[in-house]
Amino acid sequence: MTTTRRTFAALAASAALTALAPAPAAHAAPRHRRLLAHDDFRHGLGQWVTELQDGGSVTAADGVLDIDVPSGATVWFRQRFDGPYVLEYTATAVSAGGANDRVSDLNNFWNATDVRSPDDLFATRRGGALAEYDYLTTYYVGFGANSNTTTRLRRYVGEPGVRPLVHDYTEPLLVPGRPNHVRIVSDGSLVQWWNNGRLVFDYTDPEPYTGGHFAFRTVWSHFRVSGFRVWRSHGQRA
Repeated sequence: MTTTRRTFAALAASAALTALAPAPAAHAAPRHRRLLAHDDFRHGLGQWVTELQDGGSVTAADGVLDIDVPSGATVWFRQRFDGPYVLEYTATAVSAGGANDRVSDLNNFWNATDVRSPDDLFATRRGGALAEYDYLTTYYVGFGANSNTTTRLRRYVGEPGVRPLVHDYTEPLLVPGRPNHVRIVSDGSLVQWWNNGRLVFDYTDPEPYTGGHFAFRTVWSHFRVSGFRVWRSHGQRA
């Protein structure tokens, strides 16, 4: 009887410790996935299309996509993605005294199409000014936008002057020189945008955009980007 009681007590203690243990991270990598696309930024801009409002420099070399621009800039990945998928990259805002080293606007478009040429995003010319993107149907995150004061999620509907706001936060914001590991989840109605393991936006869209193009978007800033990867995931929900 004593042995039985001791065994039961040990099992109970083990169960209690298990209950107190932290749950697996919701943003852990999916178990079943395959690589859809990647760029190590060592072979130029062949996989990208740049749209610059007032010029600037966009280069890909030595493992870094360097975006150094005086005004609006959009850098599109040429390949279209249809969900479910998970997209990842790391971006750092440069603040080293350069002319464009304004810490602001780590922004993304994804699942984007242009209503003027829905079968080919690149058949319509755009020049980098923000208003030109009103014709997109897309999700849009502005992280540390408006001179690093706002972080927002929008769902564009393809109408000029209409940029519906889904979430509007005053934090988190950019930190100069700090890498931002971004993870975007597109899985049916589930829309998520993570930064450094933190779930910043978690949106369930009743009429989701499930496919389209991805872009880096910024305004008067300088970013260094690395580790661009896109994975096909099955049963991935976070």
